[in-house]
Amino acid sequence: MDTFITFTPLEQALLIGTFTWLMTAFGASFVFASKDFNQRVMDAMLGFAGGVMIAASFWSLLKPAAAMADEAGTSAWIPTATGFILGGFFLWAVDKLLPHLHPNMGLAQAEGIQSHKKKRSTLLVLAITLHNIPEGLAIGVSIGAVSLGGAEFASVLILAVGLGLQNIPEGFAVSMPLRREGLSRRRSFMYGQLSGLVEPVAAVVGVLAVGLFQPLLPYALSFAAGAMIFVVVEEVVPAAHEEGNGDLASAFLIIGFTLMMVLDIMLG
Repeated sequence: MDTFITFTPLEQALLIGTFTWLMTAFGASFVFASKDFNQRVMDAMLGFAGGVMIAASFWSLLKPAAAMADEAGTSAWIPTATGFILGGFFLWAVDKLLPHLHPNMGLAQAEGIQSHKKKRSTLLVLAITLHNIPEGLAIGVSIGAVSLGGAEFASVLILAVGLGLQNIPEGFAVSMPLRREGLSRRRSFMYGQLSGLVEPVAAVVGVLAVGLFQPLLPYALSFAAGAMIFVVVEEVVPAAHEEGNGDLASAFLIIGFTLMMVLDIMLG
């Protein structure tokens, strides 16, 4: 860990963002094993991903944001509540504007502007890309918080591991439906991993934004948390429940949250 800390915040953002992208690619690589998949396994993985994202939003983002605001002499609820709401609103706006299609949905159910004019593969990639924007931002602003002394580096590593784990089902969720529809394994994999490329980019944006606007760090951390919670409530949880495996998905959501909580308490 000490060696990694010697890297600049920008380099750290690139490295950790690349790690989470590679985990997306790992999930997409399952397409080489089989054309079929167990829906219960998929829904359990989505539930786990939701739990990880909820826990990361609090333990790695909102909690440090409140602590930093308190140390600066500001009422902690002001930046946390403001940033959280703005993050959710931002993802809501992007969700309405960006053409995208969620797995297991027909092309007629695509969302965003002029969705029906784009290919299904493109819309699926855009859906997971939408999920990955707040994750990359979360990594970047968390690294920024460490560089400014507002957080421990262990919290960044916990966040990276948690997001990396939940990226596996996201890559899986793109590549497997495309394979079922007749795309080659190679093309299905390429589309699946492509959705994760936005994470290192968003991580770098997050670090640069924190460096330019240091007083806004508590707002930035809360913004990333609000964006992630929006994704969980709007996309991840409904997708995990739509095939009738809601109890299983809920159980794994609890498991994902608990794992992240334990890691933060033990290592944070």
